[in-house]
Amino acid sequence: MADTPFNVLRLGYRKGRDPRITTHLALVSRALGGTRFLLAGDEDNDLFENVASVNERFGGAMSCEHIKGSMGWLKRFVEEDAGDGEPGVAIHLTMYGQPYREVIPQIRRDRPVVLIVGGAKVPGDVFKHSQYNVAVGNQPHSEVAALALFMEAWFGDGGTERHFPDARLVIEPSARGKSVHDKERENEK
Repeated sequence: MADTPFNVLRLGYRKGRDPRITTHLALVSRALGGTRFLLAGDEDNDLFENVASVNERFGGAMSCEHIKGSMGWLKRFVEEDAGDGEPGVAIHLTMYGQPYREVIPQIRRDRPVVLIVGGAKVPGDVFKHSQYNVAVGNQPHSEVAALALFMEAWFGDGGTERHFPDARLVIEPSARGKSVHDKERENEK
């Protein structure tokens, strides 16, 4: 299951308005096990460069990609080709959905997954094309919090304790202060 691609699709991105929240969505995706972060809406190479910089320093290899025609992409993903010639599984995070903890056990895990996180206006086709519309609470809330809670439940125990073997900077947990090991500097000594 760990090798099954886990994509996160951010819909309706507006470069002038949404960069901070969307960067946080990408960082949560990366930290909790996302394979690829897909951005629909405005293109933003700066956001992708930020994620690449975090990968370089803290490890990991989550890729980022801009998608044009997100509804066409989503339809192809679930009906035809999720990247390997077979259909994938689309999960839409929405406060109108079913409780995520009840739905997660029903979702097949042998196919690539795309977790859809809405933006300003979510097209009705997202509800139609998604096999699962799930909610992390049925109240207005942060999409970053919903993404983190869903991914923690999806990946199970230790999801937030992910370690990247290729990390240059490694944070050592501490009750007080900051402890960061720079493997590159330590290897120079």
